[in-house]
Amino acid sequence: MTASFVQRLTGIHAATLVPMRADFSVDEAALAAHIGSVAAVPGIRGLLINGHAGENFVLSLEEKLRVVEIARAVSPKDCLIVSGVNHESSLEAAREAAAMEKAGADGLLVFPPNSWALGHADQCALTHHRMISEATSAPLMLYGAPVGAGVMCYGPDLLRRLAEDPRIVAIKDGSWEVAAYEEHMRVLKAARPDFAVLGSGDEHLLTSYIIGSAGSQVSLAAVVPELTVALWDAAAAGDWAGARQVHEALYPLSVAIYRDAPGGRATARLKTCLKLLGRLESDTIRPPQPACDAREIAALTAALAAAGVELRPAA
Repeated sequence: MTASFVQRLTGIHAATLVPMRADFSVDEAALAAHIGSVAAVPGIRGLLINGHAGENFVLSLEEKLRVVEIARAVSPKDCLIVSGVNHESSLEAAREAAAMEKAGADGLLVFPPNSWALGHADQCALTHHRMISEATSAPLMLYGAPVGAGVMCYGPDLLRRLAEDPRIVAIKDGSWEVAAYEEHMRVLKAARPDFAVLGSGDEHLLTSYIIGSAGSQVSLAAVVPELTVALWDAAAAGDWAGARQVHEALYPLSVAIYRDAPGGRATARLKTCLKLLGRLESDTIRPPQPACDAREIAALTAALAAAGVELRPAA
């Protein structure tokens, strides 16, 4: 099972969103349409559901399980479905992981609790992942947090220790910094040559592919899946001129979504992109995040146009 799972991590895996109604409840019909349409795009090898883009930190366990069930129901049978696990309590994270596996997730991506940004001992990370491992049988993935998140980002020594668990088979490296990405890849590959390292910083996908990457789990693929797949395909074929051309189309959009201040606005901006493209009727996001303002909407509109994507606002 593990070897097959690692092999299936190649290519582009879209990190999907969770559409909501005006009252902040999950719009299951819109969720099914969103996931189904993204999963059907040629070249999309799998999905990351219940990730940061999927607002996993503000959904209840019951809601997250419905995301798993709906994703499984509307996706092609060969679509790899990885569900995020994000909880402050290791006890609850283990319970959540077991429930997601039972609901149909092929693998589990373990996020570091947000409180770890304030500081944590390495033993906390080891215990957290061990408890999830003991509660499940599915392959597990690490999440490499952005270097800007401070101590939430795992260092080389901790990565080596985490990789000693044979159940942990891959990492979504979201370090968002090229030097850190390469260091993490080298450390993990030296410890475990079979370990899958996924370059998943949406702003530097091209650079990650030049250095080497097993694949990517990225929310950019939930908005412009065809372009994201085209970037991967060109890089995989060694067509670096073609890859650079696609990168130039994607770059303004990645900046408008992920980099422009203030930080922490990616999910709201992703939803607004889908609304501008006519793929979501509502870009409602759960509090405390506010909706995109006029400046953000203008920047996203211009970036989508620069990417050559046709705007079709919902009626």
